[in-house]
Amino acid sequence: MTFRVPRRAALGGAFALAAPGLAQAAYPDRQIRLVVPYGGGGQTDIVSRVTAEALQQRLGQPVLVDNRPGGAGNTAAEAVVRSPADGYTVMIATMGTNSGLNALLYRNLSYDWEKDFLPVGQFCSTAHAVVVHRSIPAEDFPALVGWIRANPGKFNFASAGVGASTHLLMEDIGANLGLDMVHVPYRQSTQAMTDLLSGRIHARCMGLPEAETVRNVASVRPLAITSAERRDEWPGVPTVGESIPGFTGLAYFGLTVRTGTPPEAVQRISAALNDALQDPRVRAGYARVGADAAARNTPEDFYRVTRADAERWGPLIRRLNLVAD
Repeated sequence: MTFRVPRRAALGGAFALAAPGLAQAAYPDRQIRLVVPYGGGGQTDIVSRVTAEALQQRLGQPVLVDNRPGGAGNTAAEAVVRSPADGYTVMIATMGTNSGLNALLYRNLSYDWEKDFLPVGQFCSTAHAVVVHRSIPAEDFPALVGWIRANPGKFNFASAGVGASTHLLMEDIGANLGLDMVHVPYRQSTQAMTDLLSGRIHARCMGLPEAETVRNVASVRPLAITSAERRDEWPGVPTVGESIPGFTGLAYFGLTVRTGTPPEAVQRISAALNDALQDPRVRAGYARVGADAAARNTPEDFYRVTRADAERWGPLIRRLNLVAD
């Protein structure tokens, strides 16, 4: 796939390079703001802060983390679009905002995910675990599939909301295996966890760090993970791909900037990010919350990642006619 730079970005970059008589300091020469589309303390916040520290060390300027939760990332995206396209406002890119899923789920967004952002690079990805309450008599994932097939419409699962990655992954599993399941969206993860542990909810698909907190709780059992291969830290837990050949379910995290950002700024951030990805301390920082560091990658590479997610999840959202509130 060819990397298509939006026309607005190409014009902005050309102007920045061609404008005569404008002496510009080498980028960066002041503080950079890293906008995080979720609140503090969660997995997204932690990997973002690891990345911010790594960039600060390599760019030689402070990188301030600015948490802007709300609207599944829309609040952050809208704030970034209102900021100058100068490279000093960078956003954490996620599936919802930068693969266009929110554009399908939400009405009347004030930003255009294809026109308003430029990819810089991916820095990590995360897998999920399918955790099931023990009231469901299934000791492994194939047995769970068999039980759901034998009891259509009786199995329910929680998610972080309509269109969330945890929702889409379960819907995709169900579509691949022909399962009739009931989705129960939650606004608060703590309530979803409480209901899972009590048995009011049969299952949750959740990020590995959250799943880790209940892995040894007697009332639930992890039956599968969505990574491409089994993970050493989850011994005995198979992948979903062992039941659905080729299936993976990874959420990416990357960096993006406003369209029109000078090319030299994009290149500088990309180079700093790629250097950081080779640092064992940075990779360990991601691993502590169940995230896998990305390989070296270019803005073009990251663009292909975002497009692949749009092409995978967009049709599912349309087919289910999902609308988030």
